[in-house]
Amino acid sequence: MRFFIRLLVNSAALWVATQIVPGVSFSGGPGPLLGVALVFGVVNALIGPVAKILTFPLILLTLGIFALVINGLMLWLTSSLSSVLGLGFHVSGFWAAFWGALVVSLVSTMLSLFIADSKRQD
Repeated sequence: MRFFIRLLVNSAALWVATQIVPGVSFSGGPGPLLGVALVFGVVNALIGPVAKILTFPLILLTLGIFALVINGLMLWLTSSLSSVLGLGFHVSGFWAAFWGALVVSLVSTMLSLFIADSKRQD
């Protein structure tokens, strides 16, 4: 159940990014959006930690700001994989990926906090 909730949170965060950030677009329905969220989760689970470990000195030097660059690159990679899979998700450049990743991170964090609070009240 936790996996499915995480998938829904990621898909909602990705959808918000497509609505707010110019250069991040999605053409499709809820099914392909869940597919994009799954690709995004797999990319972040497999490649994200390796990239953050390899760039750890830069992350420390920039007081964590470089982690946003890594997250943007993960979103850009998700866009490339999604286009290969025909899911209709596209990021048009680095800055769109950077701002899109920032929006996805913020929305995902807020939704996760909201879900955690609602579970605690039950």
